[in-house]
Amino acid sequence: MQNGNSVFSRLDVKKYILKKNLKHDLPSSIVVFLVALPLCLGIALASGAPLFAGLVTGIVGGIVVSTLSGSQLSVSGPAAGLTAIVLGAIAQLGAYDIFLLAVVLAGVMQLILGLLKGGTIGNYFPSSVIEGMLAAIGLTLILKQLPHALGIDSDFFGDESFFQKDNENTFSAIGNAFSHFSLAAIVISGLSIAVLLLWPKFKKLAVIPAPLIVVVLGIALTIVFQNTGYALQAKQMVEIPVVSGWSEFTALFAVPKFSAITDSKVWVVAATIAVVASLETLLSIEAVDKIDPIKRVSPTNRELMAQGAGNMVSGMLGGLPMTSVIVRSSANVNAGGRTKMSAIFHGVWLLLSLLFIPGIINMIPLACLAAILLVTGYKLTRVALFKHMYHKGWDQFVPFVITIIAVLLTDLLKGVAIGMLFSIFYLLRTNMRNPFFYKIQEEGNKKNLRIKLAEEVSFLNKAAIQVMLTNIPKETNVIIDGTNSRYIDPDVLETIFNYKHNAYTKGIIVSLENIKTQYTVPKLNSKIIEEINN
Repeated sequence: MQNGNSVFSRLDVKKYILKKNLKHDLPSSIVVFLVALPLCLGIALASGAPLFAGLVTGIVGGIVVSTLSGSQLSVSGPAAGLTAIVLGAIAQLGAYDIFLLAVVLAGVMQLILGLLKGGTIGNYFPSSVIEGMLAAIGLTLILKQLPHALGIDSDFFGDESFFQKDNENTFSAIGNAFSHFSLAAIVISGLSIAVLLLWPKFKKLAVIPAPLIVVVLGIALTIVFQNTGYALQAKQMVEIPVVSGWSEFTALFAVPKFSAITDSKVWVVAATIAVVASLETLLSIEAVDKIDPIKRVSPTNRELMAQGAGNMVSGMLGGLPMTSVIVRSSANVNAGGRTKMSAIFHGVWLLLSLLFIPGIINMIPLACLAAILLVTGYKLTRVALFKHMYHKGWDQFVPFVITIIAVLLTDLLKGVAIGMLFSIFYLLRTNMRNPFFYKIQEEGNKKNLRIKLAEEVSFLNKAAIQVMLTNIPKETNVIIDGTNSRYIDPDVLETIFNYKHNAYTKGIIVSLENIKTQYTVPKLNSKIIEEINN
């Protein structure tokens, strides 16, 4: 009876939490749905895949991945960072159904990676780089969505790369947008931004999500401009496939060609997708946890397994590979999402819109959706963040700024890699400066030098220690104290022992205190390991 009451109470708690957060998650899910819809279509278009494939990926990412994931705010779907890989892979493999097999295999690899605790890689991304990535995403949203807000839609809606397929780059596209803008798009985006900023200030009206008002306003203004000389063109609107029945809907699905499983090229593509998608997911999860108001920590190994399951399902249904996506996730946070139900609902809305209201969805202008992303970008790139990182010191501020510039001029993974290099440089410099401290005492004409080694002395400290030992003056008594050292790298030990052996030629007497001839790498205790793995 007690066990039954325990189970009953747990169910009650879950129902209470669901009901309590539903007033936040439901409106947020609508915002994420509105942002995700054109992104799914745009990324599918840029990837050389059917538009329906992008929607399938968004639906699976919302319903399947969010259900299995341990992250409460992350939203998964097709990622702009994978477009070049997908486009090249489809061309290389020669058929879309063979590519789908690679997506399924990539999902299996991610599942195995999660089981092997590969998600701990995410713990090694420095905070300054993650903050820089977030700020860069915000700036990218502003720069890339500005042309759409002005009515220029030459590139696809989800393009995040600096160099575009239309031979333009981010800055030249903005310049062209100011030269060939659409008055209707400017009016729609301008009023949309005003609504997004002002609507939440009215508490009684804020029950209805501002982005929903923006979409209704955008559709209404599109109708108003329709019979004027400023009417929006088809490429300035959302465009999803229109199906008239269940048979047409099911005909849109594709299945993998399993007979190609012995093709080595399929496995190479699968491994590439698995690695890139996993890295993007871990980066996104780390970034989402940074902006989570409640500061929850997502289990990264579970996330990799959820992504693996999602990619397997997506590939089986004809969809694209997916990752956790920071644009949709940050939109979820900014819209007030509290739990994973927001992401799950957004997947449901994608499915229902495709089945029942494609005509209405196709009346939404891209300009009002661009306004939503512009406001999201502004919140990610707030001035206060730059001030905060500056006050933390140059070792934090420089990698932060470098990451921003690198992401803007390249892409997410390359930008983060460049930011990591600068972080590692500052880490190496700090480690090289802090392997020891020393104290000099004079007794008559003799100098006594006591060198106390740090708790951890790695091979990175070898150069600093070697320089210090070389510069010790002649006729000095040297005591090298390893009392506080839990680990001394073999290279450093070799340097110390060699110095002790040869120092007599300079009249230097070297004494070693509590320095072993061999050290083993200190192990984390089981409790810490368990926390990391979870």
